[in-house]
Amino acid sequence: MFYDLKLNDTKPVYLQIKDYIKSMILSGMLQKDIKLPSTRELSSILNVSRNTVIEAYKYLEDEGFVYTVRGRGFYVSNVEINRQDEWNFNWSSEFNSYAKLSEELDIVKSEPVWKRGMISFKSIAPDNSYFDVEEVKKAFLNRMALEGDKLLNYGYAKGYKPLIEYLMKYMEGKGVVKEGKDILITNGFTEAFDILLSSLTNSGDKIICENPTHNTAIKIMKLHGLNIEGVELDDDGINLEKLKNKITKDTKLAYLIPSYHNPTGIIMPPEKRIEVFNIFKEYNVPIIEDGFNEELRYSGSHVAPIAALCGKGNGVIYIGSFSKVLFPGLRIGWIMADKDLISVLESVKRSRNIHTSFIDQAILFEYLNGGNFEKYIKRVRKIYKEKYEWAVKCAKKYIPNKKVLGEGGLHIFLELSDEIDARDVLSECMKKGVIFMPGDIFYTDGRGKNTLRLGFSRNSIEEIEKGFKIIGNVVKNMNMEVTK
Repeated sequence: MFYDLKLNDTKPVYLQIKDYIKSMILSGMLQKDIKLPSTRELSSILNVSRNTVIEAYKYLEDEGFVYTVRGRGFYVSNVEINRQDEWNFNWSSEFNSYAKLSEELDIVKSEPVWKRGMISFKSIAPDNSYFDVEEVKKAFLNRMALEGDKLLNYGYAKGYKPLIEYLMKYMEGKGVVKEGKDILITNGFTEAFDILLSSLTNSGDKIICENPTHNTAIKIMKLHGLNIEGVELDDDGINLEKLKNKITKDTKLAYLIPSYHNPTGIIMPPEKRIEVFNIFKEYNVPIIEDGFNEELRYSGSHVAPIAALCGKGNGVIYIGSFSKVLFPGLRIGWIMADKDLISVLESVKRSRNIHTSFIDQAILFEYLNGGNFEKYIKRVRKIYKEKYEWAVKCAKKYIPNKKVLGEGGLHIFLELSDEIDARDVLSECMKKGVIFMPGDIFYTDGRGKNTLRLGFSRNSIEEIEKGFKIIGNVVKNMNMEVTK
């Protein structure tokens, strides 16, 4: 029996021995009061040290799976599992409307998936090969050396204080006035937006957003049962006349992405931000501003977020995250808003998951505080700028289109001729080894059938050209079919 145990390098040997014997006991292969091989015998069989076997047996004894008889060795304890008749429940009949809608809106399950060997333009996540892994290791070791015992215990719902203080200064650097405001640390943008809607809206409330907009935001708004009013975009952001036609006194909130808009990549110019701010101010409709990819500015001067226009006022709520430029695996975002609002949101956060991982927050703080973020951004901005410019050039050269949108960031957005369905293009491209994100998932009203988003952050220059050529050839062939 013990000759079947194959040891490997994935975990400590004594734990492998312990787990193997434990599984034999639980499966009934080793019955109660059966004597285990002596530590010398088993060490010889497995070709390991006797101390390793002793350690494994001690753990088994601590867990109640074996007992010792002085001078005689280790024996299997009376571990009884009285298995009853199978009990199978029909869970599919019990899902509530929230669960059903969540699965229906889950694009990871519903959209076509990447397969090995494909050129993928689906993702807009940063390229992990550019991450400063060594600096992250140092950050971890430094923080653990300073306060490891505290970080491994429970933390505070509001967040890790040094990180909050860092982010307050970071937001000041964007021009946001911190007086009267506070910050709540969240598990990325998704939790931040969900907490805000859970705290500020009721089913049926009207919320205004750009159309198209961030698919995850659409999903969360739908899950909250909100009445989504999408406002069309011009080439410089939300259409002001259509915004004025749709906003009313009963509009509860607005959700906007003024910088490197997802999915179009549009940057709303400063003068338009002022007009947008004043329209919502006139109707007393608070703005939730998504600070998406603000750090990836490739040219031009800094454009202050809408939150900066508010000064000491509290009508703008800012959601920030480094996920699209730095370490999305850490899942750290933040909400900067009125102090009293943050106090309530803190309670909502605590009721859900107590707090965001304190170790992760501490690591991020140590990394940021060491000046590593500025160095990283300076380096990757050059790399991503080259990819962005090449993507725009290749899109215009190879893919027949009505419009190419995108002023920076990690993606561009294409509008094809009205007769072309991007999903048909996707279907043909997948046969040729290319996948991308169809644009209709970003629209609030079912439009956008002729649009697509192309993320290029994780692609080489060669892959961008090769993949765009394939997409372009498919579109050309479809255009020819339409004109026949």
